[in-house]
Formats: sequence, structure tokens, C-alpha cells
Amino acid sequence: MAGKNDDDDIAFTLERWFDAPRELVWKVYTEAEHLAHWWGPPNYEWIKGSLDLKPGGVFHYGMRGPNGMVMWGKFVYREIAAPERLVFVNAFSDEHGGTTPNPWMPDWPLEILNTVTFAQENGRTLISMRGVPVNATEAQRQMFKGAKPQMQAGFKGTLDKLAAYLARQQGK
Repeated sequence: MAGKNDDDDIAFTLERWFDAPRELVWKVYTEAEHLAHWWGPPNYEWIKGSLDLKPGGVFHYGMRGPNGMVMWGKFVYREIAAPERLVFVNAFSDEHGGTTPNPWMPDWPLEILNTVTFAQENGRTLISMRGVPVNATEAQRQMFKGAKPQMQAGFKGTLDKLAAYLARQQGK
């Protein structure tokens, strides 16, 4: 049994089942042409994105919010074990891929280390997510910890979009 990690109290975790096989869920999570249809908050319009799925590779994307504000983000991949596990650092960015502070919360950690696993059971897929701040100040860590309810709500909307997209991909 694993011991308690110092980041366990601050980690953001989320699990959700999807009615789709793991290979399909992996595909739509790791290809830009699919991510364009579901990644991001509801009511955000995909502007553009590129993805280089390899350790050190980057997923860089831009979206426009309902108020017209443009937001950029990126993942820098650390580990890829298809179709079981992705490890990446995500951050807000500018349109050229440079890391930038959160446009709404300047005290937000600049980078979050994410581990996403994909488990299959009876043709369904469980996505498990865990995120922790990287090189964050104590104030940034506490802001991240305090924002868990908002992150839960935000990811619910994104994962609802993923579920709907998976259903369309399977003709359901």
C-alpha cells in the first residue's frame, strides 16, 4: 500500500465513467481533431489547436469565451503509456505557447502536474484525474486547494461534453 504523499491534501482528484471502450476514449483525449469538439468549458468556442503526443511534446490550444475573451492553454507531456496513462503539466499560455498567469486569478499556480488514467471494465472506461501544483508558493497551493469545488464544477461541464462527443462517435 502506498504511503501518504505530501500533496495528497492539496491534490485535485476526479473520476468519471464513460460508456465507451478505452481505445476510443484514449483516441478522443489524445488527438487534436477530436479535442477540438469537446475540450474546454461549455460555451467556449475552439479557435485552434495543435498536438504533438510524445514526451516533451505539447498540446497548445485557443478558445473564445461567451464574452469574447480569448484564452490559450497548453499541456507539456511527460509520460504517455497508451491507452492507460497520460502525465502532463498544464498551464495557461499566450498564443505562441509561452506560459502565462491565469487571466482571472493571478495567484493561481503557473503549472499543474496532471496524471490521467484510463481503465476499462465491461466496455466502459473510467477516467481518473489527479492534479497538483508544480513549484507553487504556499499561497498558490492554498488557492488551488480552495478552488476544488469550482474545478469539480468546471470539469463536470467539460466531461459532459466528452460524454456527448463519445456518444456521437459511437452513433448513439
